Amino acid sequence: MKKKRIISILIFVLVIAVMIGITVWMIKPVARLADNPQQLKEAIQSMGVTGAIPFMLLLILQVFAAIVPGGPFEIAAGYAFGVIPGTLICDIAMTVGGILTFMLTRKFGMSFVRLFFSDEQISEIKILKTTKKSRLIFFIIFLIPGTPKDIMSYLLGLTDLPLKDWIFISFVGRLPAILLSVISGRALSEQRYGIFIGVIAVIALLTAIGMYWYNKKNKEDES
Repeated sequence: MKKKRIISILIFVLVIAVMIGITVWMIKPVARLADNPQQLKEAIQSMGVTGAIPFMLLLILQVFAAIVPGGPFEIAAGYAFGVIPGTLICDIAMTVGGILTFMLTRKFGMSFVRLFFSDEQISEIKILKTTKKSRLIFFIIFLIPGTPKDIMSYLLGLTDLPLKDWIFISFVGRLPAILLSVISGRALSEQRYGIFIGVIAVIALLTAIGMYWYNKKNKEDES
């Protein structure tokens, strides 16, 4: 039985590695341009309506593999797509990534989470009890910029939180923070630097306040 489990895990890891490899290969051109919004915008415009697809794959991978923070990609989306399209592209893609991690964790358990996060990172997350009150707390966590949303996407799959509740928390909860980042990217593309700096300052302030609240709640749950 133990041998079969080891073989299953090895096959699973291989499949995940192949999936990530294929996705990285598809999005590599877009990823290289992510730190150059003007070139990214020109590249996406040259691809027409299909230009959003590799960008969305990049965002799904960002959530799935937690490779880098999503903020720079959200700013790039505002620069390349505009406010409303950029916000929807980011929110839909990140929600899809969150659903994948949630469902895979529910299927394979903690062994899957440990493929991407260390035991130390996992042990830092204390807010995992699923009650009506905690669902509101999960939602607030996703409203706050800078909170550990990617690892929460994994760990919540270990709870009895219903999938429909998770989709709502992920999609609606992420929306305000994504919108702010996208607005800053659009302001940057239009050379409205005052608005860009102002929005970034608001995000920084919300992050500081939110992280203080999150750390306090996390410690309360530990005690």
